[in-house]
Amino acid sequence: MPAPAARLLLAALLCGAAAAARVNKHKPWIETTYHGIVTENDNTVLLDPPLIALDKDAPLRFAESFEVTVTKEGEICGFKIHGQNVPFEAVVVDKSTGEGIIRSKEKLDCELQKDYTFTIQAYDCGKGPDGANAKKSHKATVHIQVNDVNEYAPVFKDKSYKATVMEGRRYDNILKVEAVDADCSPQFSQICSYEIVTPDVPFAIDKDGYIKNTEKLSYGKEHQYKLTVTAYDCGKKRAAEDVLVKISIKPTCKPGWQGWSKRIEYEPGTGSLALFPGMHLETCDEPITSVEATVELETNHIGKGCDRDTYSEKSIHRLCGAAAGTAELLPPPSSAANWTVGLPTDNGHDSDQVFEFNGTQAVRVPDGVVTVSLQEPFMISVWMRHGPGTKEKETILCNSDKTDMNRHHYSLYVHNCRLVFLLRQEPSPGKSFQPAEFHWKLNQVCDKEWHHYVVNVEFPAVSLYVDGVSYDPFPVTEDYPLHPSKIETQLVVGACWQEYTGNENDNETVPETSAGGELHMAQFFRGNLAGLMIRSGKLENKKVIDCLYTCKEGLDLQMADGVGKGVKIHMNPSQSVLSIEGDDIDRVDKAMQHISYLNSRQFPTPGIRRLKISSTVRCFNEEACVSIPSVEGYVMVLQPEEPKISLSGINHFARSASEFESSEGVSLFPELRIISTITREVEPEGDGDEDPTVQESLVSEEIMHNLDMCEVTVLGEELNQEQESLEIDMTRLQQKGIEMSSSNLGMIITGVDTMANYEEVLHLIRYRNWHSASLFDRKFKLLCSELNGRYVSNEFRVEVNVIHTASPVEHANHIAAQPQFIHPVHHSFVDLSGHNLANPHPFSVVPSTATVVIVVCVSFLVFMIILGVFRIRAAHQRTMRDQDTGKENEMDWDDSALTITVNPMETYEDQHSSEEEEEEEEEESEDGEEDDITSAESESSEEEEGEQEEDQQNVNRQQQLEWDDSTLSY
Repeated sequence: MPAPAARLLLAALLCGAAAAARVNKHKPWIETTYHGIVTENDNTVLLDPPLIALDKDAPLRFAESFEVTVTKEGEICGFKIHGQNVPFEAVVVDKSTGEGIIRSKEKLDCELQKDYTFTIQAYDCGKGPDGANAKKSHKATVHIQVNDVNEYAPVFKDKSYKATVMEGRRYDNILKVEAVDADCSPQFSQICSYEIVTPDVPFAIDKDGYIKNTEKLSYGKEHQYKLTVTAYDCGKKRAAEDVLVKISIKPTCKPGWQGWSKRIEYEPGTGSLALFPGMHLETCDEPITSVEATVELETNHIGKGCDRDTYSEKSIHRLCGAAAGTAELLPPPSSAANWTVGLPTDNGHDSDQVFEFNGTQAVRVPDGVVTVSLQEPFMISVWMRHGPGTKEKETILCNSDKTDMNRHHYSLYVHNCRLVFLLRQEPSPGKSFQPAEFHWKLNQVCDKEWHHYVVNVEFPAVSLYVDGVSYDPFPVTEDYPLHPSKIETQLVVGACWQEYTGNENDNETVPETSAGGELHMAQFFRGNLAGLMIRSGKLENKKVIDCLYTCKEGLDLQMADGVGKGVKIHMNPSQSVLSIEGDDIDRVDKAMQHISYLNSRQFPTPGIRRLKISSTVRCFNEEACVSIPSVEGYVMVLQPEEPKISLSGINHFARSASEFESSEGVSLFPELRIISTITREVEPEGDGDEDPTVQESLVSEEIMHNLDMCEVTVLGEELNQEQESLEIDMTRLQQKGIEMSSSNLGMIITGVDTMANYEEVLHLIRYRNWHSASLFDRKFKLLCSELNGRYVSNEFRVEVNVIHTASPVEHANHIAAQPQFIHPVHHSFVDLSGHNLANPHPFSVVPSTATVVIVVCVSFLVFMIILGVFRIRAAHQRTMRDQDTGKENEMDWDDSALTITVNPMETYEDQHSSEEEEEEEEEESEDGEEDDITSAESESSEEEEGEQEEDQQNVNRQQQLEWDDSTLSY
């Protein structure tokens, strides 16, 4: 086909397409359903999906490249809403894209109408091929919901409310107040809460408006209560007007305990405190045959179940009479035992060292801490709090192979609320199987409460004590003994060490964590542990276990003669539950009045101990027998007076170097004194309200208590074990039952004992340095504490100076020997700067002030004599040279008799020496007042250096001022 013909055909096709594009063939298209939301204080509707109309008559994107004329057939000109009284309109935002919005034509009110439904239709801007009107889309349904605004406040249905109740009773529902809200939405129309505005009233109101009394009401105390109640909707909008509620008390006889206080304050150190001194049971003349009352003291929230001494577990074992050889596996972190540093602790239990294990932490006990032989009897004790666990094993303590194999030599773990102890013995002749696993099914393992566990091993017998109660294992499984090997073992707390997974007792290994977890750990424990100990030797006496477990607080009942007759009394071992039963109400009342609370700790844990009295009565007529309500109160243990532990003594002294190098060394704390005081407020005499200037005075009172740790820390450089050490008499230390651990950082003394015994022990600490030539001073810090760090003393710092004795030196001029403590001009000296000897120890060898002054004066005089002789000889030599020069002149005069030698320095030296003597006298007087040898030496050295400089200046001046008299004639 020729090229011109092709061009004509293409032009015709394009023109035809353009003509066809200008024809309005298609209707606009919109969605079939729309959902919208509008707030009643707004007019714009948020639609889902957005309102967009599409038209196929719209031009293509590439039409412009062919110069296609864009027409209005594809544009959207508007939307039309169909419906009656529809307060909305639809507006086109962009005709080319077909985008539109729906908005309200008037203010909407959700309370009048919450939603609207209508139809909408879109139409384009073109005309059909037959010249008809613009084309319209199909009709779409629109649902619009009007959101509420919290514009109405709650209103009570009644203007006031009244009710009458009987005294002595506790009601769950006295009356109900009700408020309504006119808002349309559930969020703002519902009443979410009610509140009693009147303060300090024994009533409470719930979210439904029901009012109840929170304590027993007494007609004698109040005849009627007037309460102001308000309401809040779920939008936190308060009622416009509060409502008045009147509750009248009707007197009646109510059976129950009377004459008791809800709050009972206990002051530490006061012994037993009667809890119910005026209590009696009111029966309202009912025929009662017997009464049983149970008093419960709740202490689970205090420490490990109750108030106990917070000393270290090793100290408590010693106090309870346990034999030596106890190894503490979870000690408080310190420089000597630092493997528990990474474990999180529970710091809310007043110095109790409680460690938390969350399933990812465990600690490896260093080798050598535990020296227990599995062939010998031994005992494991631990405090544990554990909840319902998983089906996996949770290891408390595990000793397994460190390498090569995963053999567990012994372990204590929890599995399905069972406590299991595993012990694998070495083979014995004639026995292929031996008892290996001992199981105890116990509710205490999973009740989330603190319990004390003691596993006593006397193989093949293993016994368990939980809170002092003995339990026999069941079942006991046997296993093959372990084959002897030289593989070292690893002891872990909170998990089990195993190198490989897939062998026995394997679990998924958890990677190392920053909180103390280690690689190759498995069977992690989840719960709390404290006081984990292992001790060699068998259990001597169950009293030791009872002592370890017994609380320092509890209920007590001291019955006078004849009071307890006809009354049965029972108390549990922990002294937290006491029951009284009797058929004589008066005797039961007297017994209840003698119940007391006792806390034997010198510094008890402050806080609330809740009390509950549950009572049961029996009558002749069981059907009409009265019911005694429970009594709930609490004992408030007040904050004890905090002791101030003060360390005092000589904090700065000097000793000769020979004492440091001797076998005994130098005592660091020779006159140390430890005292503890408490400060009490003393009220002024008379009525302080009359005189506002009278104030309470503070009185300091010295008290006696124990200490459990003292730590001596080296300040500055660490101890060099090759030339210095801190030493103590271990024999005397062991006699007192106190333990010591030392390192290059210092020494730690632990053990519960009196302050006087700690004073005696600290007096024994001595510092030795057998290479003291380069030593001038050493500084130490002492810190003591009580109750595992609950009360800490002041920091007592000690500085020890070394006095070096210099040997006398022979001088060439043999005129004078330099004193020992003086800084000579031309000879080496011993520098004592930095040694504060203003207040030396009585045993220190230090020269007196007068001696220092005399030595300084003599030294200065000797120096001046030597200087004068030197000056005279120099002048004489200069004169002889001048005479030789004069003989060479033409006039050979014998002028020896006429030679005049003028020395202007003589007058200058005399004047200067007199001034220096005056200055020296002033300085000596000042030195006498300060009485400090080092300052005197430093001043004398400075004077001598100044004199040397001045002498050099004088020589220069003398050379400048000497006359050249060789040419003078007389």
